[in-house]
Amino acid sequence: MITQPGGPEVLQVQERPIPVPNSHEVLIRVQAAGLNRSDVMLREGKYGGAGNSVAGVVPGLEVAGHVVQSGVEAGRWQPGDAVCALLSEGAYAEYAVVDARHCLPVPQGWSVEEAASLPETVLTVWHNVFQKGALKPGENFLVHGGSSGIGITAIQLAKLLGSNVFATAGSDEKCRTCEELGAIKCVNYKQEDFETALKDAGIDVILDMVGGDYTAKNLRLLRPGGRLQYINAMQGPKVEINLMDIMTRRLTLSGSMLRPRDADFKAALVAAVEEHVWPLLAAGKFRPIIYRTFPLAEAGAAQTLMVSSEHTGKILLTM
Repeated sequence: MITQPGGPEVLQVQERPIPVPNSHEVLIRVQAAGLNRSDVMLREGKYGGAGNSVAGVVPGLEVAGHVVQSGVEAGRWQPGDAVCALLSEGAYAEYAVVDARHCLPVPQGWSVEEAASLPETVLTVWHNVFQKGALKPGENFLVHGGSSGIGITAIQLAKLLGSNVFATAGSDEKCRTCEELGAIKCVNYKQEDFETALKDAGIDVILDMVGGDYTAKNLRLLRPGGRLQYINAMQGPKVEINLMDIMTRRLTLSGSMLRPRDADFKAALVAAVEEHVWPLLAAGKFRPIIYRTFPLAEAGAAQTLMVSSEHTGKILLTM
């Protein structure tokens, strides 16, 4: 849990009673939990202006494990079922309760541990790229941070669904991985300006978590009618944009955060992902990349690795 806003050292393992699910919830014995950048922001008290209210919060947005108890209104899930699930908090724990509608079956052919890498990333990509961004087959798509958990998911899904994919990443090795996953071209942003490298690509949809000076470059790369979707602003949320250019070229600039959305929205999103994405995973058309796992007691070290951006793919905690 988070003892107070601060650095990795404020994460401490503490014993609490096993939570009891309400009628519409299931209790999961957690085998693995995925890390996300929002976990770090929450720990620092910076996620949605949380501040000191994060003291006592157990972070973590995605888990995988086995159902050990289900409420009377939990529907399809029964004790023993292997599931992965989206949470608002509480994933860094041995047990977690979750709205039954926010669970997904562990995909056929996937380990429970691998499935912990899916909920937050797949749901975020599906909503922002395919629902809000309305990416269509044949269109050109750019994802920044292509070697992140979000990036490897976005590259593979966009490629599988018929789009032309471009990416950015911070090393030649990471760029090679992105291209092996399906990107036509991945730009090493530490060696080359991505706007210059992609100026002739004609991008229709961009998924960005950087913000800052990327914003103007993103907008200039978009074709008329292009869509720019934000899920973070790691270089800063305050930018200057040319509204006349947005109007003239009919551009759309939008974004979202998944954690604050209400339970009904998340349930509908989970259902859409199970219908459209889960068959691709079960068919082996999507490649999981787990960079490293840490025991729960080393959650602080796991988050430190995430902040370093040295990893490719997902970082997990195992229980």
